[in-house]
Amino acid sequence: MNFTLDEELEAIRDLARKIFTDRATPERAREVEGSPERVDESLWAELAKAGLLGVSAPEEAGGAGLGLGALCVLLEEQGRAVAPVPLWPASVAALAVAAHGTAEQRARLLPGAVDGSSRLTLALEEFGPPEPGAPRCAAVRDDGSGGWRLTGVKAVVPSPFGAAHVLVAARADSGTGLFLVARDADGVTWEAAETTSRDLAGTMTLDGAPAQEIGPPGSGVLDWTIERASVALAAVQLGVAQGALRLAAGYLAERRQFGRPLATFQAVQHQLADCYIDIEAMGVAMWQAVTSLEAGEPAAAAVLVAKWWAGEAGLNVVHRTQHLHGGIGVDVDYPVHRHFLWGKQISGTLGGASADLARLGAVLAAGPVAS
Repeated sequence: MNFTLDEELEAIRDLARKIFTDRATPERAREVEGSPERVDESLWAELAKAGLLGVSAPEEAGGAGLGLGALCVLLEEQGRAVAPVPLWPASVAALAVAAHGTAEQRARLLPGAVDGSSRLTLALEEFGPPEPGAPRCAAVRDDGSGGWRLTGVKAVVPSPFGAAHVLVAARADSGTGLFLVARDADGVTWEAAETTSRDLAGTMTLDGAPAQEIGPPGSGVLDWTIERASVALAAVQLGVAQGALRLAAGYLAERRQFGRPLATFQAVQHQLADCYIDIEAMGVAMWQAVTSLEAGEPAAAAVLVAKWWAGEAGLNVVHRTQHLHGGIGVDVDYPVHRHFLWGKQISGTLGGASADLARLGAVLAAGPVAS
């Protein structure tokens, strides 16, 4: 299968790489990590100005209409630079609204998502077993308003404090679903927590909070969203691993021991080769999942394979590259440490590698799979 990018995706990659290289510097990352919301708002505005926030959004909302593949190209470049902007949750949430929301919801939410004036985020995880597809948060009909009321607790909601709305995974009598909740709605309280990657996540407690459905509960919209969130995370992790390997290769080419560069030592070369092989496998698995999803094929197995590679191999790469830096690798101010933190965070999001293997086994056991 040919995974070569077409001209449009190459243009997105080149533009994103330039912006992230120029704006997402280690010095700027340190500034953002000390800010109240841990989001680089000036970088977010720059991405919006360049039209990159709307690469996957439909054209009628002002986007480019290039779909999940374009988003993954953008997220890979973000990962390379470990740029502190909430691209994956905001973009996947916008994709869900575009695909499953009502005409009124699309008209109200998507233009702001494209021009950067209003953000969405996702509340998919809960405390307990790592099963985002089986939420315990309860959704009940509100006969008075015709909407819904949500009650439950959502864990590690990514970058919620600059978002206007949250798409919440919950369970109704008719099945699981995705529900739109205003971040500051009645019945919603928040508790902030710093994540491994130095972002601010939120614990979201809902006590009869008013909500609107994004597609009917039980229609598969939650699984649809989780699949795309998983692939988006795999794309970010691919970039994180690439960036970490680039830093290690540069450091080892310059650092000398016993009169020659460390990069010439066979044991070091083997470690770098293992990283390269892992990164190539991550990329193939991620693009296989994107291709299956965009073709409308059953993609559960392909998505889980991509997510497993991102969690397992991605974590291995950031571990190895940090180790190859020696003592400087554990300096929390050195750039490679930030890649390590991002890789660690992503590897456990929506469940870790062991959970992914268990889900993949269940999919394969259920019958023939086209992927």
